[in-house]
Amino acid sequence: MEKRTLGKDLEVSALGFGCMGLNFGYANSLADADSVSIIRKAVDLGVTFFDTAEVYGPYTNEKIVGEALEPVRDQVQIATKFGFNIVNGKMAGLNSRPEQIRKVCEASLKSLRTDRIDLFYQHRVDTNVPIEDVAGTVRDLIAEGKVKHFGLSEPGAETARRAHAVQPVAALQNEYSLWTRGVETNGILALCDELGIGLVPYSPLGKGFLTGAMGKDSKLEEGDFRRLLPRFTPEAMEKNQALIDLIRTTAEEKGATPAQIALAWLLAQRPYIVPIPGTTKPHRLEENLGGADVTLTAADLAAFTDGLAAIDVEGERYPPQLMATTGN
Repeated sequence: MEKRTLGKDLEVSALGFGCMGLNFGYANSLADADSVSIIRKAVDLGVTFFDTAEVYGPYTNEKIVGEALEPVRDQVQIATKFGFNIVNGKMAGLNSRPEQIRKVCEASLKSLRTDRIDLFYQHRVDTNVPIEDVAGTVRDLIAEGKVKHFGLSEPGAETARRAHAVQPVAALQNEYSLWTRGVETNGILALCDELGIGLVPYSPLGKGFLTGAMGKDSKLEEGDFRRLLPRFTPEAMEKNQALIDLIRTTAEEKGATPAQIALAWLLAQRPYIVPIPGTTKPHRLEENLGGADVTLTAADLAAFTDGLAAIDVEGERYPPQLMATTGN
C-alpha cells in the first residue's frame, strides 16, 4: 500500500485501522481472538498504522492491539491516547495533568507490549490544564524515548498552534468525512497546511452510514453509542440518504462501493490525510482498503463539490455535552 507521512517523519500506510469498534462503542464486540485475527489480517494486507486508546474498554482494546502486533512490532506504528479520567471503568471527565499523562503512558506501554508509543494523542483538550503543560510533558516523554510523536484529537486550531510551538505536533485526529466537513472551515485544515501537520480522520465512513448500508428502518441495538447521536435518528437517516445517492452515483461509475468512494474522496483532499476506518468483518476490511486504489479525477471531485453544496446534512454529529469537548 502507498505510504504517507504525518508531520515531519512519521511514515504510515495511506489507510490505517481504527481498532475501537472491535470491542468498544457498539452493541456487539468481537472475541479477543477474532480481534487479534483481523488486526493481523490488516497487517498482511499492507496496513502499518493502528489506532487505539486507553479509554476503549477501558484498557482492553490496547491489550488486544498489543497481543496482535507484538510479533510485527517493528513493522507497524501504534497510536494511542490519554486524557480521560477513568473511574470504576467509566469515563468521568477529562484529566491531562502531567502526572496523569505519565501514568497513562506507562500503563499503555505495558498493555501494548512495547517500549515506545509511535503517536501519543491527547484524546480531548482539558481546559483545566494549559496546553503548553500537556505538550511539554509529551516532549519530555519523547526525550526519554517512551513516545515518538505527539498528536491532538479534536482541538481547536489555536490550541493546536500553541501546542505545536512547544512540541511539534505530528498529527491531528479530527472527525472528517463526506458528511462531517468542519475541518474545512474551522481552521484545522488550514493549520495543517501551514505547519506541516498530518490529519487522521476518524469515522471516515460516517460511523457506518456512508457505506450505504443504513437507513430510516435500521435498528440500533442497546449498547450502540450511535443511539445517542442526532444523525442516527430515523428521521435524520432518511433525510441524509441524499448524500448516499450522491456517493452511489460515483461508485457505479467507478465500479466501486460507496465505502471505497468515501475513503478515496478523503485521500484526495490532501497528501497528508490518513483515514482510519475500522471494521469487525474481514471482507469489509478488504473492501475498505480497496478505497486506496480508487482514483477520483478533478472532474469527479468537482462533481462532489457541487453535489455536496446542494445537501444540508441533517443532525449534529454529537449531542451537546459531547460537542462541548471538541474544538477547545
